[in-house]
Amino acid sequence: MFGNFTYCNPTKLYFGEDALNGLNTELPKYGKNVVLIYGGGSIKKNGIYDEVIKILKDNGKNVAEISGVMPNPTVDKLYGGVETARRHKADLLLAVGGGSVCDYAKAVSVSVNCDEDPWEKYYTRFEEPACETLPVGCVLTMVGTGSEMNAGAVITNPHTHQKIGHVFADEKIMPRFAILNPQYALTLPHYQMAAGIYDIFNHICEQYFSGEDDNVSDYISEGLMRSVIHAGRIANKDPQNYEARSNLMWAATWALNTLVSRGKSTDWMVHMLGQSVGAYTNATHGMTLAAVSLPYYRHILPFGVQKFKRFAVYVWDVNTAGKSDEQIAKEGLAAMESWMKELGLVMNISELGATPEMIEGIAGGTLIMNGGYKVLDHDEIVDILKESLA
Repeated sequence: MFGNFTYCNPTKLYFGEDALNGLNTELPKYGKNVVLIYGGGSIKKNGIYDEVIKILKDNGKNVAEISGVMPNPTVDKLYGGVETARRHKADLLLAVGGGSVCDYAKAVSVSVNCDEDPWEKYYTRFEEPACETLPVGCVLTMVGTGSEMNAGAVITNPHTHQKIGHVFADEKIMPRFAILNPQYALTLPHYQMAAGIYDIFNHICEQYFSGEDDNVSDYISEGLMRSVIHAGRIANKDPQNYEARSNLMWAATWALNTLVSRGKSTDWMVHMLGQSVGAYTNATHGMTLAAVSLPYYRHILPFGVQKFKRFAVYVWDVNTAGKSDEQIAKEGLAAMESWMKELGLVMNISELGATPEMIEGIAGGTLIMNGGYKVLDHDEIVDILKESLA
């Protein structure tokens, strides 16, 4: 394990069926003015909204609301949320929903006291906040992104066809606390559940497929991946299986709370490709990742054969007898493909609404990362996207 690193994660987690009681512990730490942030209204149908409002009122909070946060939060929605938080003189932003709602709350947090355009500052120039940020808490209702325990915030600009994530450097931008009750995710449609399962898995892959040294992080990643595969299969057949869904929720948090990235480089090109597809199609995030993953991994496999071989053996139990390293590595990707199809994931970007005419634009909007086994050029990105169409 090479290199130097710092690790700090200040988010306090409350996990399990009684996790929401943690709000009674956390809310007294903040001022009276709370902005409650949520999505399309499902939390009102399933009763979570009423539970949260009651706890807020019991704790004497003055509540304003930002509703209608979409699965791919837009920059225009961000501007509106910033104005709401300013008018309310918010002391705490409480996100109740999935990763997009948590991401959105963090984007509002870093923007409320900033005089500059947050899109230009954070998503074009990738600067860090120079202003006071607002504390964020999350009540998680959807599993996948890991946003409940990291400092990332993804925002979409539909005017420029860009979907960009900024992982902020300061740990104070991470949620101060997160409520994780697996029961809250049981009402999700199968499509969203499957997308979330693959989002978890790919977060681990993005950190795994890089580097060549013997690294503790990779061993942790292999265990997490095996857990996601196993629990994903159970949840796919029985979505109401609490044990499987709780394991997925816990794995999602650890997949992207920065632990398994320590001491190594990371890739993130699948996310760059998928996010650019999402900017053009507004498709579900986990499905955009699924649709571009295999073409990308097959493209870079020759440059990282040993890691792909290890992936095949230790994650997928591929038999190595009488096979070359490349054959073993390819069998690993084939096993991954079978599992993805078993879950019912979207396997091409055409299903998501992408067309051949969009390819150049999607490629142009794809940020190029340099931490993986191959730094792509524009033509390679175009080729991978064309492969992803079919």
